Amino acid sequence: MHGLGAGWRSWAPILDDLAEHHEVIAVDLPGFGETPPLNGDISIATLTDSVANFIHEQGLDRVSTVGQSMGARIVLELARRGVGGDTVALDPGGFWSDGEVALFGATLRPSIALVRALRNRLPALLDSPAARTLLLAQFSARPWALSRETVLPDVCGLADSPSTGAAMDALTKGPKQQGARAGTVPGRVTIGWGRRDLVTIPKQAARATDLFPDAVLHWFERCGHFPQWDAPREATRLILDRTD
Repeated sequence: MHGLGAGWRSWAPILDDLAEHHEVIAVDLPGFGETPPLNGDISIATLTDSVANFIHEQGLDRVSTVGQSMGARIVLELARRGVGGDTVALDPGGFWSDGEVALFGATLRPSIALVRALRNRLPALLDSPAARTLLLAQFSARPWALSRETVLPDVCGLADSPSTGAAMDALTKGPKQQGARAGTVPGRVTIGWGRRDLVTIPKQAARATDLFPDAVLHWFERCGHFPQWDAPREATRLILDRTD
């Protein structure tokens, strides 16, 4: 499950490598990619409901779930509810203090406004390492080293997805993530965090593991908010090692 942005294409840097070892289902959450928005309230709870319903309808009740950013929060919420099997959550939201979530909103909303204003010029701009650095310094530890093909889907998705604004409101104005008591989640829980994450800052990892005491914490040392961008091989290995 992806975060704000591209939909399933957010996983393109590692999808083929994962698919060599597992059957992979990469979804577009409601209001992202090719999935229509939800009718009614958009919240972390209702987005999670939609995924839980999909899992049940497809007969995937013990499926391993992997998410990044908002998607990481959703897979942790699924685990808290007892849905699915093993869980890998990469740089999840929802574990911030009041001040941290205010800063998250105050910095990310202008970034979204900027990419919307530049939407038609993004493919050309992202050809330039300098432009990638300016646009993506909040998201990547080494934006100049990324390819346009890696980052373009997520950046365009921020501008294009009809649920971006509502999902931002859900993250910044809705409740923080609840935890799960030891022994109550259905499978293994792994939380991965980038040491250089400027979106969900690293000290939030301690809150996440306090709330999910069964979780194993993995640090991505030279990585920002997108492990599939900054550390694709390490992210692939972690997912394969921690899911059945």
